[in-house]
Amino acid sequence: MHTQPDPVRRTLLEALAAAGALALLAGCRSPVKTMTAQTPTPTPTLPNLPAFTAAGPTLRVVAPSGLMPSAARAERGVLRLARAGYQLSNTQCLARRYQRFAGTDAERAADFNDIRAGDVPKFILAARGGYGAMRLLPWINWQRLCPLLKEAGTLVMGFSDFTAIQMGLLSQGGVVSFAGPMLYSDFGAEAPSVLTMSDFVSTTTARPLAIRVEAPFSPTLKAEGVLWGGNLTVLAHLAGTPYLPKIDGGILFIEDVGEQPYRVERMLQQLNLAGVLSRQKAIVFGDFDQTNIRDYYDSSYTLATVASHVGRVTGVPVLTGFPFGHTSNKATFPLGAHASLTSDGAGYRVTFPDYPTYPLAGLNTAALTELM
Repeated sequence: MHTQPDPVRRTLLEALAAAGALALLAGCRSPVKTMTAQTPTPTPTLPNLPAFTAAGPTLRVVAPSGLMPSAARAERGVLRLARAGYQLSNTQCLARRYQRFAGTDAERAADFNDIRAGDVPKFILAARGGYGAMRLLPWINWQRLCPLLKEAGTLVMGFSDFTAIQMGLLSQGGVVSFAGPMLYSDFGAEAPSVLTMSDFVSTTTARPLAIRVEAPFSPTLKAEGVLWGGNLTVLAHLAGTPYLPKIDGGILFIEDVGEQPYRVERMLQQLNLAGVLSRQKAIVFGDFDQTNIRDYYDSSYTLATVASHVGRVTGVPVLTGFPFGHTSNKATFPLGAHASLTSDGAGYRVTFPDYPTYPLAGLNTAALTELM
């Protein structure tokens, strides 16, 4: 049977596709005055979202890193979140293009600098990773932004290259953020992971959070402290800058994608030589997505070899298998919040007693897993 096309869906797709067809575009953000000018071409603005989004929390989309390769996937992410009840803003950032980035540096920094007192969103959701967030760190007004987000209890969500922004928030203002799904990468999938969506909802609407990991060879320990970290490549490149948090007695979480074991070790050696690892109570490895990756010289030199070596040279317990990384199934959990880690030799549990949340009322969470 023939059905009429959804006009909102069609208009969104047309706007995003039109932006993707142009070579060097940027959005309608005003440039940051202190930055070197980059010449953008205006992009189409996405239309207003339908009225059914009014019941839930405000959610500001930010795109500090790479451009959106697929207009259709970006559109799915917008529609899926809108149908779940989130009130989305700044969605025009999804259509911006400048070189390989989602807009000029000024436009991408403005995703954060344009947040104003009295209109602070309840959620800030990264569009995707890639590269580019580190370029923005000197141009974000952390002194103004961090107090606004802390006072509003804003839930800042993302991973991968977005780690640079998350560590900036933590180092410059003690703002807790969340490792979790992103608009393009996860909410925009044709068939989102039910586990990922379920964990996103449960973590952001209730606390405490406890994550149990079955890992038979885990060292036995009890540790408490601030759990922090994210993408290892980004963390290693922040070493020596004011944007890598100075956390003593913390629990460092790391993940990455497609890196050879020796490269993982080299980045950890950099953090160790910078004095970061020895100050932690534990190091937790997430997923490193090393499918079909083998060391050229010694196939027995694996991520497990790296973990064992790092634990030995630092004297810090290393645990593996935490369910987060560049995979479809991922947990959602706070970064920069107090956590306790308990290991019994057969596995370990990480518990977060307190962090920002938003009430479940008004959300249609089933929409997050609808096929599109």
